Amino acid sequence: MKYLYLLFAAILLVCLFHLPYGAYNLIRFVAMVGFGLIAFKYFSEEKPAVGVPAAALALLFQPFLKIHLGRGVWNVVDVIAAIALVALFFYEMKIENESPE
Repeated sequence: MKYLYLLFAAILLVCLFHLPYGAYNLIRFVAMVGFGLIAFKYFSEEKPAVGVPAAALALLFQPFLKIHLGRGVWNVVDVIAAIALVALFFYEMKIENESPE
């Protein structure tokens, strides 16, 4: 699943380009599902320090009751979320390398 973090980060960075409105809705739906899966994973592992922000991002990106922040603010949110996903990827890689097999 850790490689999906990089895919989600790339998808969020695509939002920095000018796209048709429907593409943004699709990306919001994908982000909601992705952050929901991440939240579920970390709540299942009893790591709420990651689960709570992931759940909050899932709610922020959900496409059903849209939160109108303006393009500039959404760009900042997308970049911060992408950076967090890349950091989470490296965290998972570190945990995987430290665990004895």
